Amino acid sequence: MPKLILSMDGLVLKEISLDKPRITIGRKAENDIQIDNLAISGRHAAINVILQDAFLEDLNSTNGTYVNGQAVKKYVLNDNDVIEMGKYRLKFLRDEVEAGPGAVAGEALDGDTLGQAPGEEGYRPRAGKAHAGAPSSAGASRSGGAREAEVAVPQGRIGIVKVLSGANAGRELILDKLRTRIGKPGHQVAVISLSPDGYSIQHGEGSARAHVNGVELEEGAQRLQDGDTIELAGVKMVFTFRA
Repeated sequence: MPKLILSMDGLVLKEISLDKPRITIGRKAENDIQIDNLAISGRHAAINVILQDAFLEDLNSTNGTYVNGQAVKKYVLNDNDVIEMGKYRLKFLRDEVEAGPGAVAGEALDGDTLGQAPGEEGYRPRAGKAHAGAPSSAGASRSGGAREAEVAVPQGRIGIVKVLSGANAGRELILDKLRTRIGKPGHQVAVISLSPDGYSIQHGEGSARAHVNGVELEEGAQRLQDGDTIELAGVKMVFTFRA
């Protein structure tokens, strides 16, 4: 489970597990993480959590939210990123558990893997025409880019992968990144990509390829249709759209 380490002036104050889908940070007591300091806005920022991924959002705070020294509005947190609010620091730790048989992993691929461009981690899916946003000083990524990209969601619907078997049966992985990796790292991995034309899947890692509707993936990307079954790393899943 991902977590935050809150500190001030080098002194660790507390460790916070990100065990809710949305964690708010601010001066008011109603926040999940309360920081009672005048430099912190009443509702300063929020972190949205999807499995092991965490998305930081500044809530129009007065003094701004910073990650690794760069002002941000929306940002996909990477392991060991440091969120700065006034004199306070929140270190993000992904704390990933290695995926094994019966598990499903989902994360953005590194910028130099399978051709992901810098800034793809911080895009915002939306309905409508796709375009790349203007460079923003607020959107620094792990690879040094500073761009937020917007990509059209097919028919305005976000895809999901629902786990049907194994220890994680019933869990859902929301496919709201340009590329999402699923499977068991180092063993068998497939990559699901989002484009204005829809979702597609292709082989990512391992000697054995995933199967879609019982047929092994070939070279290149294969379009995913609502209700397609995916089998990899000993796990059966189904691709569908979020209601």
